[in-house]
Amino acid sequence: MRHGTQHADVATAELETALRGGPFHVALRAAIAARGLPLQRVQHHLSRYGVKVGVTSLSYWQQGARRPQRPESLRAVRALEEILQLPDESLIRLLAKAEERSDPERPTGRSYRSLVEASGVLERLLTELESPLDGGLHTIGHHERVHIGAHRELLGRESHHIVRAHKDGVDRYMAIHHGDPGCAPELTTVRALENCRTGRVRWHRDTGVLVAELLFDTRLRAGDTFLFRYGVEDGTAGTSSEYVRGFGFAGGQYALQVHFTENALPVRCHRFTQHSAAAPRSGRQELALSGRHRSVHLVEPRVRSGIVGIGWDWD
Repeated sequence: MRHGTQHADVATAELETALRGGPFHVALRAAIAARGLPLQRVQHHLSRYGVKVGVTSLSYWQQGARRPQRPESLRAVRALEEILQLPDESLIRLLAKAEERSDPERPTGRSYRSLVEASGVLERLLTELESPLDGGLHTIGHHERVHIGAHRELLGRESHHIVRAHKDGVDRYMAIHHGDPGCAPELTTVRALENCRTGRVRWHRDTGVLVAELLFDTRLRAGDTFLFRYGVEDGTAGTSSEYVRGFGFAGGQYALQVHFTENALPVRCHRFTQHSAAAPRSGRQELALSGRHRSVHLVEPRVRSGIVGIGWDWD
């Protein structure tokens, strides 16, 4: 009995050390060992949180052979913090540090840490609004128009959605806006423009994440389609250099158009994709700025889970 107590004390001490200094995989391995859980039990607990992760992936994570990257994997890390009785954000912070150390050449723009923190904030805001990550709607088409102002700021955007319900009773959509660093989401305005009205709005100051409830005037049945349009007025941050859109699920067509003011034109523009916030950017392609309309665009005929965006350079 005494030997078992000593072993537990050693495991706890190792866990505390690993949580302070990392790296991520050592802390995860120490946490699993301290709780005495086989990986099959960890997987079972994750499934009760609605997260699917294979035993092989868990093994790779704690060996350091792979790191969680996809949105579903990041949800698993947050669930592991609860399952293994760890402080909030303890594993997430170590994971963010590991990614930033492994890729010091990561391009400017939103950092991996900011995107990971935003994903956690988004989940909390959706929970506060009693909305699941899957709100019961599949996107058939999404056309987004972004406006960059005379001071090079993200002035606002307009979104035109075509959706199809995959369950009965859906009567709302959760619009998400992630402002540029330094923005003031409490000063951002969400306007319902067509076939919807604005409901509750929640935001998080530090990350610039805003979630707005767009209410329909009807309850959709499974299979019904619906079209609606809304706008976001921002203009609260400094110089903007990119606009990104993340997709948790594969879906329909997505078109993004970025429009610039005549006296504030970038010197070059490009599109890019990322499999996840932690993955390197790929698919870079230069985009020509149209002269008369001062805009660039991209079209994804069928989006995949991940991130797509347009970036630009100022003189």
